[in-house]
Amino acid sequence: MLIPFVLFFELPLYFVNWMSVFRYLFKKSVEAPAALPYYPRVTCAITCYAEGEAVKSTVISLLEQIYPGPIEIIAMVDGVQKNMATYQALKKLIPVVAKYSKRSLIIIPKIQRGGRVSSLNAGLSRAQGEIFFALDGDTSFDNQMVNSAVSHFRNPNIVAVTGPMRVRNARKTIITRLQSLEYMLTMQVGKLGFAKLNVINNIPGAFGIFRKSFVQKIGGWNTGTAEDLDLTLRIKRYHRRYPHLRIEFEPGAVSHTDVPENLGDFLKQRLRWDGDLWYIYSNKHKYGISAAAMGWGNFIFLLWYGILFQIVMPFSIVIYTVYMVVKLPLHTFLFSMILVYIFYVGLITLQYIFYLALVSDRKWEDCEAVLILPVYPLFQFISRIWSTVAIMNQILNKGHLDSAMAPFWVLKKGKQ
Repeated sequence: MLIPFVLFFELPLYFVNWMSVFRYLFKKSVEAPAALPYYPRVTCAITCYAEGEAVKSTVISLLEQIYPGPIEIIAMVDGVQKNMATYQALKKLIPVVAKYSKRSLIIIPKIQRGGRVSSLNAGLSRAQGEIFFALDGDTSFDNQMVNSAVSHFRNPNIVAVTGPMRVRNARKTIITRLQSLEYMLTMQVGKLGFAKLNVINNIPGAFGIFRKSFVQKIGGWNTGTAEDLDLTLRIKRYHRRYPHLRIEFEPGAVSHTDVPENLGDFLKQRLRWDGDLWYIYSNKHKYGISAAAMGWGNFIFLLWYGILFQIVMPFSIVIYTVYMVVKLPLHTFLFSMILVYIFYVGLITLQYIFYLALVSDRKWEDCEAVLILPVYPLFQFISRIWSTVAIMNQILNKGHLDSAMAPFWVLKKGKQ
């Protein structure tokens, strides 16, 4: 029962992704890099809620960018009266910013909490830069991030860029180590390959870079949760009419973020993430998912990866596992599960070696992940089982209305 699914749906997806990465690396090795100077004014909009002193790391990492052009930093403090620690931390940085050339800091204290979307649109309305960086207040960046990302916007067809997200607290617990490996394989190898096919699945909310004029033309961010996937799908709906539009992935634009450190917080996060997928696909974009709007490439990829792997596959795994438990003798069930485990250990190990050899820019640091490779298939299995819980929670309880991304009244008024 497992073999047809793996042979005809899962392995081809890995193969297509790897071939796309190989093609990108080959082209990069033979093509001369663009040398024309391009340093437009950029705006880095930081959404702040409850970061406290940690927001200083985000701002300082932007001040220390090697980018020679002007960088405008706008920090939106949502519900400032309840988040005075974050607001005061930002105010302390004002004299620090004055020491940096071509850098500025604007603090927007939002009295009424309106959620992440409200903050992003507030930043967009004040932004003076041509390129708009939508960033989280608990994320920091390598000092070449802005320079690497902005270079893509020389091409007028590029409307958005993202880059690798690395786990800043990877060494804290086994849960953070597993998520770090997950980010390596999905947010670096996966997004790099799919971006080069112009079918990238999502621009992360914590680290998205946009041509400001384009985002303004499509109305900015939309009320509700899963605003990153929502905006990505709205951009893709222009692909059929404007087939030259591209969303790029820049390996040199590296960000660092913290992830949940225990299993409970991890499951809570994924309850929202995976539940939001169903909400976006079946509710908010149910009429926009079509080849007529997105073009055949994006449409097929969304069905293949978005619907089949993110929605159908978790339920298939649950049903398949329950079926084996009920129908098979115990020894046969255990033997079957061991075979499946061995297969996925081999597949993940192959992808990890591929990543380490050809993609990683921190090979010695990333070598540590080899220690948790044997555990990673179990982590994937638990994550996929939990996806069914998250999707059912969304279907039965409208889980997207219980989101930390915005107050309940904002989601209700948005009729989401």
